[in-house]
Amino acid sequence: MITPNNWSKKELLAYILLYIANIDLEESSNEREFILNKIDVQTFKNIHKEFEADNDYQCIQKILKSIKSHDYFRADYRDLFVDIKLMIFADGDEHSIETTIFNTLKKIIKAE
Repeated sequence: MITPNNWSKKELLAYILLYIANIDLEESSNEREFILNKIDVQTFKNIHKEFEADNDYQCIQKILKSIKSHDYFRADYRDLFVDIKLMIFADGDEHSIETTIFNTLKKIIKAE
């Protein structure tokens, strides 16, 4: 199993986008399509399998651990936050929980 310390940038992005897509407890086909436009199918399958086994706390911990282990986005978080925001609107609806998680992720990611 790949650990968050060893995730590539694409694996981390896939995990974050899956987390956002599933925060409303529903992963729509539009959300899945959005992720697959950013990530190759095999990476998506591998990360999705790992994501499905994790609870909410584990998801946040893995995201933070991976961000702390790598400097993938340190120079410019803007691209990451744009991808997250686009993920929120991928299914055509913006749920308040998605916006709350987006704002929370922004705070904790920038703090790392």
